[in-house]
Amino acid sequence: MIQVRDLRVDYDDVCAVRDLSFSIAPGEVYGLVGPNGAGKTTTLRSLVGLLEPTYGEIFLSGIDLSTHREEAVRLVGFMPDFAPVYEDLTVWEFLDLFAASYMIPANARSDAIEKHLELVDLTEKRNAMTSSLSRGMRQRLLIAKTLMPEPRIVLLDEPAAWLDPYGRALLKNTLRQLGSEGKTVLISSHVLAEMSEFCTSVGIMEHGRMVIAGRVNEVAAQVLGRMEAWVEPLSGHEICARVLAGSACVGAVRREDASFVFDFDGDQEKLGDLLTTLVEAGVRVVSFGRKQGDLEDVFLKVGAREVS
Repeated sequence: MIQVRDLRVDYDDVCAVRDLSFSIAPGEVYGLVGPNGAGKTTTLRSLVGLLEPTYGEIFLSGIDLSTHREEAVRLVGFMPDFAPVYEDLTVWEFLDLFAASYMIPANARSDAIEKHLELVDLTEKRNAMTSSLSRGMRQRLLIAKTLMPEPRIVLLDEPAAWLDPYGRALLKNTLRQLGSEGKTVLISSHVLAEMSEFCTSVGIMEHGRMVIAGRVNEVAAQVLGRMEAWVEPLSGHEICARVLAGSACVGAVRREDASFVFDFDGDQEKLGDLLTTLVEAGVRVVSFGRKQGDLEDVFLKVGAREVS
């Protein structure tokens, strides 16, 4: 778990992070979003003890970073935005070097290396020189290095940079897996559309402050208002249209292929009630659901503009 209270970080007369407070529970994949200069990297570097805060408190799995730094940072796997790759080593040697530095026992290193090469699909590059790897492969190698000590807290600064579509798909699956294992994951990225697919919570920063934070759907609902939902009927299309038109929670309705897509102003319970009403009215439903909030729309609406 990560807990941050009233964090402030100054560089000379520039305040990079101002009175920042948030918490991330085990099992959460938390997206830290913001334009360049918002304070995302400074926040991550403070969490891993590389920067000394001006003031504020940081707790990692309940351990106070300021008083028990070594104990706290042992729990963390950190991948910075510009991490080095030693080009005079093979892929296997690079991971073995870090396995030793992580104090993984010698008799367990080979298995740990093979496991994480497989995780990022670099098994066939085991004996290749790191200098021969593409930028995307280097990024995947750095992800493998970061996860090798099985950290309870994972901090990733722009991990999708340089990744091709295949590498990004691997990253998404890895992040989902970490969350399912109960790890606490904090990821900084500009690739907002993709973050919507794997983040459970989000915090939007601007000028060193947290503008808004919470579960992705809750933040989207708070910022954007009504969310979109859909229903795809197998039969009973006219009945479906009448039920939607008569619901107080349903706004504008449009047809998209075989589905009705509509604005919905209500929680999950009300959405479930709507489904029950449709079925009881005689509509045979093929699919039904609520679209997850679009982080790009949220980001733009709260005022930030520098986003890809």
